[in-house]
Amino acid sequence: MGLATGDDAGVYKIREDLALIQTLDFITPVVDSPSLYGQIAAANALSDVYAMGGDPLIALNVVCFPACKLDISVLRAILEGGLSKVKEAGALLIGGHSVDDLELKYGLCVTGVVHPDGVVTNSGARVGDLLFLTKPLGLGIVATAIKGGLADPLVEEKVGAIMATLNREASHQMREREVHSCTDVTGFGLVGHGLEMARASGVTLELELDRLPIVEEALEYATMGLIPAMAYDNQACFSECVEMARDPKDLEVFLYDPQTSGGLLIALPSDKAQGFPWPCVGQVVKGDGKIRVV
Repeated sequence: MGLATGDDAGVYKIREDLALIQTLDFITPVVDSPSLYGQIAAANALSDVYAMGGDPLIALNVVCFPACKLDISVLRAILEGGLSKVKEAGALLIGGHSVDDLELKYGLCVTGVVHPDGVVTNSGARVGDLLFLTKPLGLGIVATAIKGGLADPLVEEKVGAIMATLNREASHQMREREVHSCTDVTGFGLVGHGLEMARASGVTLELELDRLPIVEEALEYATMGLIPAMAYDNQACFSECVEMARDPKDLEVFLYDPQTSGGLLIALPSDKAQGFPWPCVGQVVKGDGKIRVV
């Protein structure tokens, strides 16, 4: 399983009962704390494995570090933060690679495992499925406020904890409920990644605007104009495939807000979804690979 539908990771079957999941992701800092940044970057990379229905097995550090500008203690804190998430995921960190670079970047190359019959893709959504989102939107907007020095430290801590949370529990629970499809919501925003699912599955995703979970502080920051440039890029790229059945008012930006270590967008059969402990944000309906916002 490779590039055909833009899935979150590649999958390679090595025997009838075992397949490998392979992914790589690294990001620039989104918070000021080096340790928290390391945790977020690691959780972000590990999420691809969870989205595919697998469990992380091993990881490698990927580091670009400006040694001429930052003390080595900063790098240590970043790597220790990342290691803590690898351990939490039950995986092993077995090495990595670093280069001297003017811009700080950190992430992981992750190998996971899954039974070939248990692989979850972005192409399996079916009409009648309910859609769930496991983390709130607005993470990109808050990150912009943090970078601009306009976010309260308590907000940075709160949102940092959201981004550093593994999608492990949601992944395990969706598998128990015979999940049809999943993708993690990151840089292309809810609409961009939702469109990948809709197109790959040959359906339309109907999102209920009032049910979307949104970080409370992000609503205020958005009114202040603290919107990441990529949100506008996403809107320019994807809006022609979005049908607005109502006036979104100030909430439209959250459909396109780029997320860092965002939640999983999960399509569950309606008869298996009762009690799923994350917000239901819509449903899968007949269509031809678009998003409808109601």
